[in-house]
Amino acid sequence: MATTRSRRLDAVRTRHGFLLLGAVQTTLVLTLASLAVPLPRIGAEFRLDRAQLILLSAAYGLTFAGLLLLGGRIADRSGGRRPLTAGLVVFGAASVLAPLAPGYGTLLAARFGQGVGAALVAPAAMAVLRALYPEPAAYGRAMATWGGLSVLGATAGNLLSGVVAAAASWRGTFAVPIAVTAAALSLAPRLLPEPAPASGSRRPLDLPGALLATAGVTLASYGLVLTDAHPWGSAPVLLPLLAGLALLAAFGAVEQRAADPLLPPDFLRDGRRALGLAAIGLTAAGTATVFVLLSLALQQGRGWSAPLTSAAFVPFAVALLGSGRLAGPLIGRYGPGRVTAAGLGTAAAGLGLLAATGSDTSVPYAYGLLPGLLLLPAGAALSFAGAAVLATEGVPAHRAGLAGGVLNTAMELGPTVLFAALLTLGGDAVSLAAAAVLFTVLAAALLHQKG
Repeated sequence: MATTRSRRLDAVRTRHGFLLLGAVQTTLVLTLASLAVPLPRIGAEFRLDRAQLILLSAAYGLTFAGLLLLGGRIADRSGGRRPLTAGLVVFGAASVLAPLAPGYGTLLAARFGQGVGAALVAPAAMAVLRALYPEPAAYGRAMATWGGLSVLGATAGNLLSGVVAAAASWRGTFAVPIAVTAAALSLAPRLLPEPAPASGSRRPLDLPGALLATAGVTLASYGLVLTDAHPWGSAPVLLPLLAGLALLAAFGAVEQRAADPLLPPDFLRDGRRALGLAAIGLTAAGTATVFVLLSLALQQGRGWSAPLTSAAFVPFAVALLGSGRLAGPLIGRYGPGRVTAAGLGTAAAGLGLLAATGSDTSVPYAYGLLPGLLLLPAGAALSFAGAAVLATEGVPAHRAGLAGGVLNTAMELGPTVLFAALLTLGGDAVSLAAAAVLFTVLAAALLHQKG
């Protein structure tokens, strides 16, 4: 009787621990998208030009993406919960500073600080998740759910930002990160285990690799972000982009010789893992592209208000949640590769519909946008869930933080790289159609992959 009761208590604690980690992961992505709609109001209040707005919008993602690999190695070397706590403190402090910002400089610093904290939290959360579910089968089921949290966070961020922009000041968008951080810091000691540090944790940290990776990812991402305001051939774009690519090439060379590399070369040699990471990056890019392009089309082309624009994406959120609930059982029955491919194919159909009718203001919302806004999230939820399992299956516990860092890096870099590339192709319809083609090609590659 006592043993049965103990098992039940452990199961409840595990479930609550997963909910806590899931809320944190969702909040990290929600925070990324939370300034999308109120950005014009911030610009008007602080009298910002376009370049300043672009940097403010990208600041969180730049430090988040740039530091994720380092955050993953720190999580593996120190056990997971300590970097999780440290990251939450940094993220929470920056989230408190942001709404108190008297000017642009303080707000920009707060957004950079949020990204630093998030880069510690995201991989550490996955390291703790691996300790929470030590059995491979249970961990796989947990990852199937985990995979959909990021697109849920992005959707929630866009919806929340529109509502807050209409009902209150933009400063209110930071209420959710503050509340979730406070809850996580309070509950983590009771609900979350402390993973054992990796066996090689006494080796010196690969600081040259860390500096090269961080600087390379940050500079290259910044160059791509600036394509929104400058031509591809301009110095503001080319200088950081080429410098970033050169640093990333140097990072690859350094990792080949490092005793304890930041990103072990063998980690990405698994074909299924590489395709899973590609699916995560592509799905993140596709959904981000749709949010941006359709938000602008609805407000500028159809004259919709910010709250009404956010309301247009409510069916997107409903389809996302419904499909996400089906992802786990489908992965258990058909395998993560097939489910990911099916999700990419479904999302491609949604993107194709939006490309055909989304920019036509004469077509009613119910016929022109709604079908695509249902198919895309239904497919994205399956794609994220299956790809998260593909990207992490077979990863030993001492590399769980590394897996979290790489997975989140793919999720961050996908929208940055592909969104900039898609916008260079022409109008909204062409960009969405090109994304649909990429989704279809990747789905075919996954179906062709054996194992």
